[in-house]
Amino acid sequence: MASNGIPSVVESLRKSFQSGRTRPLGWREGQLSALIKMLKEREGEFTQALTKDLGKPQFESFTAELAFVIQEAVLSRKNLRKWARPEKVSTPLVAQPGKSEVRKDPLGVTLVIGAWNYPVQLTLAPLIGAIAAGNCAVVKPSEVAAHTSALLAKLVPLYLDQECIRIVEGAIQETTELLDQKWDLIFYTGNGNVAKVIMAAATKNLTPVVLELGGKSPCIVDSDADVTLAARRIAWGKFYNAGQTCTAPDYVLVKDSVEAEFVDGLKGAIREFYGDNPKKSPDFARIVNQRHHQRVRRLIDGSGEVALGGEADEADRYIAPTVLRNVKADAPVMAEEIFGPVLPVLKVKETDEAIEFVNSRPKPLALYLFTRSSQTQEKVVTRTSSGGVCVNHTILHVANPNLPFGGVGASGMGAYHGKASFDVFTHKKSVMSKPNWIDPGFIYPPYTEGKFGLVKKLI
Repeated sequence: MASNGIPSVVESLRKSFQSGRTRPLGWREGQLSALIKMLKEREGEFTQALTKDLGKPQFESFTAELAFVIQEAVLSRKNLRKWARPEKVSTPLVAQPGKSEVRKDPLGVTLVIGAWNYPVQLTLAPLIGAIAAGNCAVVKPSEVAAHTSALLAKLVPLYLDQECIRIVEGAIQETTELLDQKWDLIFYTGNGNVAKVIMAAATKNLTPVVLELGGKSPCIVDSDADVTLAARRIAWGKFYNAGQTCTAPDYVLVKDSVEAEFVDGLKGAIREFYGDNPKKSPDFARIVNQRHHQRVRRLIDGSGEVALGGEADEADRYIAPTVLRNVKADAPVMAEEIFGPVLPVLKVKETDEAIEFVNSRPKPLALYLFTRSSQTQEKVVTRTSSGGVCVNHTILHVANPNLPFGGVGASGMGAYHGKASFDVFTHKKSVMSKPNWIDPGFIYPPYTEGKFGLVKKLI
């Protein structure tokens, strides 16, 4: 779409919203059903697009992209009428007689900007919240995952209501034009630098924003952990989608007494998952493009001892699952989110040292702890700040729709998934109704001592 057509698209959606088209629960349920139908009927096309963009294995495309979104839509459709129901609340004595309730109002016309690493999930999962809450939406897929973006632009108009939901493809020019429009909410998934641009644009109209970002999500491996199992679970979470996951383990802080055992465990897990030559494995994804390939490759150089991996093929966008040992805190690989299949391992002497290390850096989107000790678990969870925590595994907390998913500080603001998706696209409107048959006079002037005394008793 040409950028000069964007204002007219937004205006048409605003007219649709103001007409009340999206408010009926039946419309919302119908759109969620249509979204589910699209993903099921066009599974093969989505899988092909994801393979072209990221070399995703079919298993990962289905579980983390299609099935994830389908389950979110099914959950929202099932619970929509309960979530949307007005909530009755008590009315204080001083305001009696009267009735009070909280209404669930859609915000209006919203903008969803998706990300390239999970270009189906991170584009459509927020849209589910927008639809369930009764909003119109413009959806901007990431141009980096070009094949998936084009497929969404093709299919969404065939299944969803074009008068209320529109896809806008493009890059910086189109995104800039979108940000110049007036929105009732902007939902962005991506990196912190772009998030700052979005927040700056949103301030012009005091538009609320939801920012799902990332950061360097740490793993802490205690000496009392099942070290081999911890290595296996960390390897799975790290190298899933070739490390291009916002909640992927970014680095490991392991007790020095079990560091060698842990690294051996990583090596064994990587061989188990991907064989002796991961490049030939059908289960290992690729880096999304040449620019990111070069960026990740530079992070490996000079950042520590390569214990495993390190091989790269730019033409194939391949970087081997790589483990780095003896990594210094100021190494290049520790300066930014890796977003690739490279895992730095740092030794610590005590759990307190690991906590201090985490707390000295920007707050991460996820924190992973491996320990058998409930006391250690409580200490780490209580004394650190992160978007979420998963104990003795990685990434799986994101798949629980009953847990709100979002960051804190530099890793984001706002949360979604499950009911949290409905809530974040909803305005909770306070409504109080008073009868006409009685009008207590004690609240009106003149304020006599008797009225004042009565008010003090009531309050």
